[in-house]
Amino acid sequence: MKTKNKLLMICLAIPLGVGAVSGFITRNSMAVFRQLKKPPFSPPGWIFPIVWTILFLMMGFASYLVLAANYTRQQAKALMAYIAQLAVNFFWPIFFFKFKWFSFSFFWLILLWVLIIVTIKYFYNISKKAAYFLVPYIIWITYAGYLNLFVSLLN
Repeated sequence: MKTKNKLLMICLAIPLGVGAVSGFITRNSMAVFRQLKKPPFSPPGWIFPIVWTILFLMMGFASYLVLAANYTRQQAKALMAYIAQLAVNFFWPIFFFKFKWFSFSFFWLILLWVLIIVTIKYFYNISKKAAYFLVPYIIWITYAGYLNLFVSLLN
């Protein structure tokens, strides 16, 4: 039981750590966000850290379910897809907020969206529950794509 708890803590810490480092690098992002022309249905800036914390926890728990499952040949592919999407996720706020590459960030977000879909597919083959934990993430990224596209067009 102790080993599983340790694995769970590590799985939760990894995406939270990725988010924390990315957030530290882009710590003035809400000031940038306030200055942008935004599309209708743009959320207030304070909602982002709350949503991202929840999503990172859900990602971590999903990865735990995949790692804790009986070993399958799919696990390596699933975890590589997970790591790839996490790496792409790390860089998006840097490109968007730090460099203000709004158009590039939109295409980067499309890459992230594809990687999340691939991750969900692989996770589903190992643990349906793990895949379902990533559904709010893909919904949020879809919404982020809407916001990113219109920020790119309006600014």
